[in-house]
Amino acid sequence: MRAARILRGKVEAAAVALSKDQGKTLAEAKGEYARGIETLEWNGLQAEQLSAPVRIDQHRMIAPEAIGVVAAFTPWNYPAVLSARKLAPAIAAGCPVILKAAEETPSAGVYIVEALDEAGIPPGVVSLVFGNPSMISEHILGSPAVRVLSFTGSTPVGKQLAKIAASNLQRCVLELGGHSPVVVFEDADVPKAVSAISEYKFRFAGQSCNAPSRILVARSIYPDFLARLVQMAKGIRVGAPDDPETTMGPMANVRRIEAMQRLTKDAVARGAKVETGGKRLDRPGFYWAPTILTNVHPESRVLHEEPFGPILTVAPFATIEEAIEEANATEYGLASYIFSESREIQRRMVQDLSTGAVSVNFLRGVSADAPVGGIKESGYGYEGGVEGLRAFQNLKLVNSAGVPPIA
Repeated sequence: MRAARILRGKVEAAAVALSKDQGKTLAEAKGEYARGIETLEWNGLQAEQLSAPVRIDQHRMIAPEAIGVVAAFTPWNYPAVLSARKLAPAIAAGCPVILKAAEETPSAGVYIVEALDEAGIPPGVVSLVFGNPSMISEHILGSPAVRVLSFTGSTPVGKQLAKIAASNLQRCVLELGGHSPVVVFEDADVPKAVSAISEYKFRFAGQSCNAPSRILVARSIYPDFLARLVQMAKGIRVGAPDDPETTMGPMANVRRIEAMQRLTKDAVARGAKVETGGKRLDRPGFYWAPTILTNVHPESRVLHEEPFGPILTVAPFATIEEAIEEANATEYGLASYIFSESREIQRRMVQDLSTGAVSVNFLRGVSADAPVGGIKESGYGYEGGVEGLRAFQNLKLVNSAGVPPIA
């Protein structure tokens, strides 16, 4: 909690550094640090309670204990909040942490670890390393002293790290890729849905694992919805991240530009229509225009590979069964979103969508006080909430013929 207060006093400088590292607008960078600070505070508030023994009955109790050294790996897209989500619960549980932060966005890891150091965390409890990712991961996970792997990143890399961790039976928390559907029903508030989807999708140029990527719209409202979405996408101001008028900055690196080009070209070759965007902007930097694709063939790569960029596909559906089938037609299962005023439709979709999180009539990022985790190719384990902190604890069962001792 002291580190959170220290970090709050450095947000202005930290946000500028983060924006320069990866292209987020200054407003987005400040918002990310606010979430990171919230994460530090929430886990600080819960630490004492969640480390205390819990009596089951007069003969049994649960004694939580720190599981051991944690290896935490964070990606470049949300380095501040994700570093906080790795560090805060592990420290609150009593575990030392080795944080391997992203080399492309180093400032966030440095600011957070320096805040912890300034707050008085004991020497050696938190270590920050940069370097060759595969070499570092093999070295750290090769040690039996490491008891937990916490990783956020791509599915292929997560699988590879899990294989390495298996040799020492290290517990894994894996938050991997996503390909999130949005299902908009005919009773939805269309202007509200369009505004919410556009704002959340094109934040940080769509480089988020839980950003919406496939929109399914009831056929009766499809023309109106599409027209409004295209108009809103065209109105997004793409520009320098330090310009207060900018609503979407550049992509983080040339790899993402190449991915956008590849996915768009493949979709168009299979018959897709580019409603707006679909190209790199002619200016210095990694700028890609907000892109809306329709008439996308089911075998197009953009429907199966995580886009991780400002590309949305839009398609109509006729029945709720068709919407569910299309929404679940991916190997990923991180997040999904629905817009409907019908309680019955909401209940059905929450029940049948194969994702770790479902949001109804709004889109938002994950918070510190609730667990979130993917299913299928999107990983396993939970970050956030009580479950996120428990990931770094052993829950020791104590049985006693009399009243069990309080540890």
